[in-house]
Amino acid sequence: MNKHFRLTLLAAAVIASPLAFASASAQLPAELPPFAKDKALPVPQITKKTLNNGLEIWVVPRQGIPRLDYVLAVRGAGFSADAANQQGFATLLANVMTEGTAKRDSRAIAEAAQGLGGNVGASGANDGITVFADALASNAAPMMHLLAEVARTPAYPDREVALAKANALQNLKASEARPAFRATRALNQAIYGDHAYGRTQPTADAIDAVTPEALRQAHASRVRPERSLLVISGRIAPAEAIKLAEAAFGDWKASGPAPADAPAARDSAPAVRVLLERPNSVQSTLRLGRPGEAASAADQVPLRLASTVIGGGFSSRVNINLREEKGYTYGASAGAQSFRVGGAITGGADVRNDVTGASLKEFFSEYKRLGEELVGEEELAMHKRYVAGGYLISNQLQGAVARTLASNWLVGLPSDFLGNYVPLIQRVSAEQVREMGRKYFKPEAQSVVVVGDQKVLEQLKDFGEFTLAK
Repeated sequence: MNKHFRLTLLAAAVIASPLAFASASAQLPAELPPFAKDKALPVPQITKKTLNNGLEIWVVPRQGIPRLDYVLAVRGAGFSADAANQQGFATLLANVMTEGTAKRDSRAIAEAAQGLGGNVGASGANDGITVFADALASNAAPMMHLLAEVARTPAYPDREVALAKANALQNLKASEARPAFRATRALNQAIYGDHAYGRTQPTADAIDAVTPEALRQAHASRVRPERSLLVISGRIAPAEAIKLAEAAFGDWKASGPAPADAPAARDSAPAVRVLLERPNSVQSTLRLGRPGEAASAADQVPLRLASTVIGGGFSSRVNINLREEKGYTYGASAGAQSFRVGGAITGGADVRNDVTGASLKEFFSEYKRLGEELVGEEELAMHKRYVAGGYLISNQLQGAVARTLASNWLVGLPSDFLGNYVPLIQRVSAEQVREMGRKYFKPEAQSVVVVGDQKVLEQLKDFGEFTLAK
């Protein structure tokens, strides 16, 4: 067992028993017992029904605490539907949904949700908008109606829109002071070009241009029953859940034509080199990336495991290399991001100025090694356990199950992916991981964005010509 695996095991022991840390090394046996076999997430029994208006309903009964979780996912309503001059529009479209309806103002909505023993909210993402709620099981019907009210009839009051815009502008100002925000914006442009996935971060002009009427029109066009899925999870009988959903959403009708589906994002792009100047910075924010694959692509599962090996956790290769062995950074990461019509391979770390070039060299070295050498049996098994364990833990609560099902549906994955994911991960071979390295992590295909002082340019000359930008 090499030192990295021993470090991981010791960290696990400390987490499990922090009081025993001082004597942990003395108490560990010379040969640790083998890990138990990974368990698959139990496949939930999902009752499905599609209403006459096209709304899909999935009911996942759970025998736990007397609580219900609702997740309404609306496909095609997120950033992928934003126009080129509407960067980040879907964020405001979602956030202000809960700030007033035709019947209630924002305070009345919050008080109603609290009175039902739960919450209601909404958020935007690349492929859709999610409206969510939870409540005591005894309040299943009124919370369902509150969810429907928020999702179907948001008023986008002038005052609330103005407040949301002011907050968004302040958040943007704070974000633009952070090098990671600037690096991500530049990297997304390099990866996605003019595709909507590349312009999810707002601009001041885009925020200023938002009006209550524009939000109302977008809601009427984008938030539609035939593009929506309602997941109901908790202590409720399927027949009762469907009856409640029909009462709250059965008369929901779409208004006007639906927005066009987002086109596929590109699967390759020219590799660019950009240095975003940050005078007198004491460190460099280093980001790498290239186009990846859609979530439903055949490579999805082996690519997820390869991402974990290269940069998906503390014991991943780039983190062990740059943090533990070289001491260049507090943390390094790399891996795939997958959405409905495309994806990206990204990596990065914040490093000291004097090791900017050396850090990029180590990233490229690990990327190259992933595509050339087979991952060892012990290392592969460790990462499979990490993926399986994290997935099982994160999907224990019924609300998490509902959110995972809705998120998978938004990106085009079937409902049974929830239970099949761990067994699929367990079947990935070292050869498949190597193939993912060859296909997606070639150093020459990676764009590189550095935010830092221009004095680091001398270290970067071996990696191509960098364009200097503000």
